[in-house]
Amino acid sequence: MDNLFPDFRYHADPLATGAVEPRRIECACCGQARDFVYVQPVYATRDLDEKLCPWCIADGSAAGKLGASFSDAQPLREAGLAQDVIDEVSLRTPGYSSWQQEEWLVHCDDACVFHGDASEDDVADASDATKADWRQHYGKTEKQWGAAIRDYEPAGDNAFYKFVCRHCGLVRLGWDCP
Repeated sequence: MDNLFPDFRYHADPLATGAVEPRRIECACCGQARDFVYVQPVYATRDLDEKLCPWCIADGSAAGKLGASFSDAQPLREAGLAQDVIDEVSLRTPGYSSWQQEEWLVHCDDACVFHGDASEDDVADASDATKADWRQHYGKTEKQWGAAIRDYEPAGDNAFYKFVCRHCGLVRLGWDCP
């Protein structure tokens, strides 16, 4: 079995984002002793929380054998993405936690790459295109943007998630608050 850490096209660095942690487990899917565990939401008919290795997510075996999914596919369907992209994001990509239901952002007819909580600089120094995209996506004004970013800090109550378009490089900011 290949022990190189899996590469996820739509999740840049699951260790850096906290979706995967270094911790020894026996994976509930492959039964292998692994040094990494997936720690974000798992949607399945049985409890798989902190019981899956990233390899079983990447190769689709957790989805195929255990019926696991890792993010909501509906927003991707509503965006009109190809089924293979929807499946890769929801069934073979580590997800993330948000206050409400997570939303995987899309751009240029493809899912964006998730980079975790936006940094304070990502938000404070957002480009005009990023701000305009955020305002359009959430139906907000420039004044509401200013209020939303006031006192922002990563992992706080007012959450911004950084996504990057794989094609044009636009930084999109997902937004959620309790």
